[in-house]
Amino acid sequence: MFGSLTGLLFIADALHTQTAHAEEIAARGTHLMIPTKGNQPTLFAQLKALPWPEVPLGDRRRDTGHGRRETRTVKAITVHTPGVIGFPHAQQAIRIIRTRTTGAKTSRETTYFTVSLPAERAQPADLQDWARREWHIENRLYHVLDVTFREDLHQSRTGTGPVVLAALRNASIGYHRTNGEANIARATRRANRLPHDLITAVTSTYPTTQ
Repeated sequence: MFGSLTGLLFIADALHTQTAHAEEIAARGTHLMIPTKGNQPTLFAQLKALPWPEVPLGDRRRDTGHGRRETRTVKAITVHTPGVIGFPHAQQAIRIIRTRTTGAKTSRETTYFTVSLPAERAQPADLQDWARREWHIENRLYHVLDVTFREDLHQSRTGTGPVVLAALRNASIGYHRTNGEANIARATRRANRLPHDLITAVTSTYPTTQ
């Protein structure tokens, strides 16, 4: 239905760090880069226990903006030897450390990934870029869905209800983004106060039939 997926790289969140997902992706000739968190404690422990102090630094980026400074360092190690880590098709383990300073406060976050691409096809600079894209999606879409629309707390479980509601949420976000809204929560509150304006804006581009 979707055509050939061969050669594509999927970057997903930790919810999809599942053996069945990895096997399905590999069966379609595609690749997977995925973080590991508390939902996979054994894999997380294996990744954390790798000899990271002995691994040379692969890539470092520094950014400033929004009143903060951020440094991201990437290390990657080949793990395709059987028994090194217990996740199918993993070719490399990745450690990314993000250090963020805002005013006098400094925080540090360490994230572990696996990727099914070998080192010659996925250098640390590539891994850094791909991880940033996934975080950008997380911040721009999933954070809005979880915080503004409270998607994770919704109780709809019957029939096509969850799919329909998800489509409406995404359509709402897309509509506000298209109109240049940076703050979706604020735009949603304004739409709630002025529902007739929103309906007019959505329907005014369609011709009236007699």
